[in-house]
Amino acid sequence: MSGLEIDNISMRFELPGGDAVQALENVSLQLKQGELMSVLGPSGCGKTTLLNILAGFLAPTDGVVRLNGHNVTGPHPERGMVFQKGALFEWMNVRSNVAFGPAMKGMPKKETDEIVDHLLNTVGLGDFKEKAVYELSGGMQQRVALARCLANEPDVILMDEPLGALDALTREKMQGLVLKLWKETGKTIVLITHSVEEALLLGERLVVMAPRPGRIHKEYNLPFAKEGVDADLREVKKHPEFNDRREEILTMIWDMEEEIMGHQEESK
Repeated sequence: MSGLEIDNISMRFELPGGDAVQALENVSLQLKQGELMSVLGPSGCGKTTLLNILAGFLAPTDGVVRLNGHNVTGPHPERGMVFQKGALFEWMNVRSNVAFGPAMKGMPKKETDEIVDHLLNTVGLGDFKEKAVYELSGGMQQRVALARCLANEPDVILMDEPLGALDALTREKMQGLVLKLWKETGKTIVLITHSVEEALLLGERLVVMAPRPGRIHKEYNLPFAKEGVDADLREVKKHPEFNDRREEILTMIWDMEEEIMGHQEESK
């Protein structure tokens, strides 16, 4: 079976002294090849824990993740990760960062150079190939991170708050780039964000998670990502349904945060 299957995942962290934290409980989702899903929820709901399980960085306490019919048991190039900060190799230039994965696979230099040139042109950095990473702005570094991820030709791209550290204007431009890459590559993408607006813009499917133990609270199928591929994102945001969904989800998460704060006060 093609696609990503999250089958009844639970995650329990054992703490010193015998205590434990149930971070995730009975999470199940299925993504077909090429779907774009955003994941949203209050702080501490297990979003990043779920992403780390999908990446193979963590083994779930219960349940299994399958990609294209086989179990995920650890990190693998078939699942690419883009972090909040690019996690680039500071001692390498832009070209070398993007070429790292293909080089590790033993790909011929000519083929690697063609891939790197294509990807850097795609993300708008064709004139910056020889620049050092520290010479780039935050938004440009995230473009390099996206290109480096794509150079490994993953089936799934996992994004952990990839635009969270950017200023508002750069963030909007990068949202457009994510949609462009999604359309051009046909990759399955799972994106974690704290921004309701971003989750609406970049989520063909949007999952809202409930607070600890993290679980699926509500799921939406939305038109805005497909609309945003060929339209001005500011125009997409003006759509009445966009505003209605934003207010609905903001209220939902606000109520969850209030509940969390109430429980914390009661426990004091």
